[in-house]
Amino acid sequence: MPLKGKIALVLGAVKGIGKEIGLALAKEGATLVLTRYDWEEEFRQMEYDFSATGVEHMVLTVDLRSIRDIERLSAAIKKKYGHLDILINNIERGGWPAVHGEYTEDQWDLEIETTLKAKRWVFSSVFPLLKKADGAAVINISSIAALVGRSGPAALVFNDAYSAANRGISSLTETWARMGAPTIRVNEIMLGIFDGRHARDTRGWREVLTADEKKSLVDHILLGRTGRPEDIVKAILFLIKDAPYMTGSVIRLDGGYVLGGEIMPPMPKGVL
Repeated sequence: MPLKGKIALVLGAVKGIGKEIGLALAKEGATLVLTRYDWEEEFRQMEYDFSATGVEHMVLTVDLRSIRDIERLSAAIKKKYGHLDILINNIERGGWPAVHGEYTEDQWDLEIETTLKAKRWVFSSVFPLLKKADGAAVINISSIAALVGRSGPAALVFNDAYSAANRGISSLTETWARMGAPTIRVNEIMLGIFDGRHARDTRGWREVLTADEKKSLVDHILLGRTGRPEDIVKAILFLIKDAPYMTGSVIRLDGGYVLGGEIMPPMPKGVL
């Protein structure tokens, strides 16, 4: 799918990974619809950076935990563009055990509502707009927390509700791929330990984790480093532009974290 002139909705684009994805789509010539809610101190910089791209874009302040706000978002897209070509379902809220400690009810609800509920209602709301496109692509962003949960070194960064919510995303990916076929492709990128998400440039990494705890996370990654936003951008562009026969799939983009817990022993000599 060439991206020039395509209408792309990127959730959570005020900073971090969402913003980097939005800027990458802008470089490809896409017309952008961008959401923001928290991090008000970043609003002006966000506006400046996207204006500097020179592409047409619309920024909406939306509480994606609110179905009413989501309906307002989809109505704005319908009124201005009439359809939607790309949905980057990026919104999430992950509570670090190392930061938050024991759960409160509000923290549990926040993680479930932001990470899982918001994705579901956004897709449902814009589904008719995706069907009006001449072929559309949906990418759900999830986490390997769905697989590893609160275990090993990741027990420091992946809490229970966050892990459960991310496991639910894969179920939605498969369901939506069936719903959208054959004109809407729905795929998922399952992220590992990424800068701006659970590694560098986050409060937990800077202020809470010890040097040994950070090392334990990196040592668990086969490629020996945390992920970078550009790694995600490359996967996003691949799924949109170069994977026309892929739908209902999950790409685990984790540098080998899930595999890294077991050491590969040398081949034994055998007895024969």
